[in-house]
Amino acid sequence: MEKTADGTFDTAGEALCCAAAVRLGGALRVLAALGGLSDRYDKVEAGLGSIRAFVGGRERDDAALADAFVANWSLGTRYGEQLPGAAFFRAGTRIADVAIIVARTEQPVDPVQGLSQALEAAAAWPSEIRIGSFTRLADFERACQAEAEDRLRTGGLPALWELAEAQAVPYRRAAELLVA
Repeated sequence: MEKTADGTFDTAGEALCCAAAVRLGGALRVLAALGGLSDRYDKVEAGLGSIRAFVGGRERDDAALADAFVANWSLGTRYGEQLPGAAFFRAGTRIADVAIIVARTEQPVDPVQGLSQALEAAAAWPSEIRIGSFTRLADFERACQAEAEDRLRTGGLPALWELAEAQAVPYRRAAELLVA
């Protein structure tokens, strides 16, 4: 990762990408179960957990990241095209790719790269949603991203992770309604 002038690592981009992957993971988890891919998705989630710990200052878990990378590599193509939310699922797995690759190689990330993947996935949602005043998942995701950036700036990493988990709940509910 890139070092700042004071010698600390700049983790904002990686944290925002990981938070987006956690957020979309609310829906991806439900869809993975429908597609019989829960075991593979469990490894992706473990890798994201490793990234959260790494960004928070712990040692990087290369084994968890490698397992997540391998599990996520073809996850999108294994989800049946005829299953609900197939385009979302394929696009949603790409955000995890960005987060995992950046963590494995310690390359600086432009948050726009990962966040644009999250917007692409949300735009692929196959139906209207009802989340507060939002009827399109892409609009909800855009609002989530703005709130995540603000929360990271004002509350730090713990506040960002708490927000990402909370924002994953409406995603999960939308997926549960989609597959019902």
